[in-house]
Amino acid sequence: MTPSRVAYVIGTTAGGTGRHAAMLARGCAARDVAVRVFGPAATRSLFPADQFTLLDIAERPRPARDAAAVLRLRRLLERYAPEIVHAHGLRAGAVTALALPRPQRPALVVTVHSAPPPGILPGAVYLALERLTARRASAVLCASADLAARMRRAGARDVALAVVPAQRAAAPSADAVGRARAGLGAPGRPVVLAAGRLTPQKGFDVLIRAAITLRHREPPPRLVIAGDGPLAARLAGRARAAGGDVRLLGPRTDIPALLAAADVVVVPSRWEGQPLIVQEALRAGRPLVASRVGGIPGLTGDDAAMLVPPDDPGALASAIAAVLDDRALASTLGSAAAARAATLPSESDAVDAALSVYGRLAAAYRAGSAGPDEGRGAGTPAA
Repeated sequence: MTPSRVAYVIGTTAGGTGRHAAMLARGCAARDVAVRVFGPAATRSLFPADQFTLLDIAERPRPARDAAAVLRLRRLLERYAPEIVHAHGLRAGAVTALALPRPQRPALVVTVHSAPPPGILPGAVYLALERLTARRASAVLCASADLAARMRRAGARDVALAVVPAQRAAAPSADAVGRARAGLGAPGRPVVLAAGRLTPQKGFDVLIRAAITLRHREPPPRLVIAGDGPLAARLAGRARAAGGDVRLLGPRTDIPALLAAADVVVVPSRWEGQPLIVQEALRAGRPLVASRVGGIPGLTGDDAAMLVPPDDPGALASAIAAVLDDRALASTLGSAAAARAATLPSESDAVDAALSVYGRLAAAYRAGSAGPDEGRGAGTPAA
């Protein structure tokens, strides 16, 4: 059963969460499902104007703003009357859970994209949001198996792995790859590429420390990091301390060309769900070094990347050096990456998976109940 109306609720996001929600909204609309998106102004550009309605969900807890968001969302949902509400992230999930009546109609689906933040106070807030969301959601989708286990412990009864695909990109032309390589200013030097939002989670500080230990190699590798974010100034200072061996590229629109120009791609994150850059590197058939955290091993398997512990610059540097020193190893990793890429889900697969969950819950909605204790069949997928 396909629902007739779906609402998406998102919070402040600058990464893959917003792009994933936009992909699902676009896919549902293409299959004749009416879609409405509620989110903050910063996410407006991700969605068609006729789908989007402003909802001010703060990035961090703000009691007055949160209460206003709950009341506004309650009114918006009463007016739109969706069969399914799909919230992305725990902040959006908690606001939506409080906005919906109990017993819950419509059904609430929440996708959990991120691990708990560091620190005692942020961790305590996360735990409270986790428990509220787990106990009120009709279904919970998680970006990695460790998040699924957390949500079960928090009380969620209907848990599955989310399907979070990277958008397929056309292979770059030889000219585009040549321009990208020339623009890195590293003729005759191996290129180590990382890309992502410049935040503590991504571990780029660890990567820069690893790169500094490799500066005495001949020829010395050039580390380039594509992306922007709140740590840009701090990382730029560390890059300057590394001399000419580290370069921050800022935001780039030519990631496929940069991937093709790189000798090795590195993902040094402290935690990840199903990172788009890992999927993009696999599809590009590039040698990959990544942290063994979150959903990364599930994407790469045992042979499509060299996996190292997070927060370990020594292990990271050793893995990078091993790839740069051994052409056979680099070739084997690249071939395994391309083979693994063939098994990755597509955007159509992600929409199919979401609609399957929506359809099961919509049936319960039309039958008169779609709370967290209803609509779960024996065939519900579990992570």
